[in-house]
Amino acid sequence: MSEEFLGYRGEALQLLKQAKAEIGDIVRIVKDGETYEGILIPRSEYGDEKHVVIKLKNGYNIGIRITPDTNIEKIGTAAKPTFVAPPLPKQRHDLPKVTIVSTGGTIASRVDYRTGGVRPALSASDLYSVVPELAEIAVIDTQILFTLFSEDMTTKHWSETAQNVAKHIEKGVEGVVIAHGTDTMGYTAAALSFALQELPVPVILVGSQRSADRPSSDAATNLTAAVAAAARAPFAEVTLAMHETVSDKSIVFHRGTKVRKCHTSRRDAFRSVNTTPLAKMENNQIVMLTEEYRRKDHARKMILKPNFDDKVTLIKFYASLNPEIIDFYVDKGYKGMILEGTGLGHISSYCLPSISRAIKEGLIVTMTSQCIWGRIGMDVYYRGRDLLAIGVIPLEDMLAETALVKLMWAFGQTSNVEEAKNLLTTNIAHEISPRTLS
Repeated sequence: MSEEFLGYRGEALQLLKQAKAEIGDIVRIVKDGETYEGILIPRSEYGDEKHVVIKLKNGYNIGIRITPDTNIEKIGTAAKPTFVAPPLPKQRHDLPKVTIVSTGGTIASRVDYRTGGVRPALSASDLYSVVPELAEIAVIDTQILFTLFSEDMTTKHWSETAQNVAKHIEKGVEGVVIAHGTDTMGYTAAALSFALQELPVPVILVGSQRSADRPSSDAATNLTAAVAAAARAPFAEVTLAMHETVSDKSIVFHRGTKVRKCHTSRRDAFRSVNTTPLAKMENNQIVMLTEEYRRKDHARKMILKPNFDDKVTLIKFYASLNPEIIDFYVDKGYKGMILEGTGLGHISSYCLPSISRAIKEGLIVTMTSQCIWGRIGMDVYYRGRDLLAIGVIPLEDMLAETALVKLMWAFGQTSNVEEAKNLLTTNIAHEISPRTLS
């Protein structure tokens, strides 16, 4: 597809060619007696052939449907600047050293002012250069590890991220910040919680719900708080830093094994489930919210266990679930499955034979709840007791996503089923709460 007409075809493309207008040009569109002027911007390749999209002077994008009386005229060529990062602020070498590792996502994006779109940052150092306040917090080293949408992260990326973070920690930094897309940031946070054990310093994942082209962007606020915590927080754990509320008043640090994204777009999308957050940043001060945490200690020797095995699945129970889905994973040679059951940990009776078969054939089968809050109680009703009797393992109040990641990690450490079970049920990184908050 031509870069000059990216996303356009059919009638819309013909009108643009007649007007000799390309992406980035200023066009005037007259239709039904109304006149619209703006910068011609690309369309999705999956869009129809009946619309032209322009960015108005007020910053909004609108689509205009092509009709027989529509007229398009090129009236100017828009300035087509390329992104040039401002000079790095002068660094104070007496400040703590922090590494920012970029894996992608909204927080690692910039605006292309020619097209109006949001694209990946040119390098991780862009994050630093456009947030000059960081120069007063820490001496920043930056690295771009991946440029990925977070839904494209796999177990291999978790392993590589863990190994990369370990190398930075071994160099003696005060902490590591990982810029990450929000959609699967909780999975990566859990993975690193198991892969990076006995941490001497903080490892903080940070994302952004709103891109840098929006006045309500949370990117700079989240990043600044994450770097400040990496530099001077007293804890040494894997955490996830995001807004506590929709305002900029405070940023909270959720433990990597107890956090879930609970909203699609709000700045306070993340919640600690069945526990309180570890800490928060308010008025530029770090406030610990619990006394039970691993203290920062540079003398502590980190243990790196970065291997994962993705032959594990998560099955969400729903009314009328076909048990053949369970059989499918058994037949495909999977090693384990996390069941996300209803309420206290239930699943239909017609699934029991398939579950029993899976366990007899050597799979680890566990139970979590699809309820967000609360914990498993499989000895309350007879269905839960039936599941326990055939060998289903209850996972207390562990999040289903965390359980999936942990089982992948367990089989990354051992191929022995009993050893993997022991790892899975051992509380390693606060993934199991001793009691559930009411």
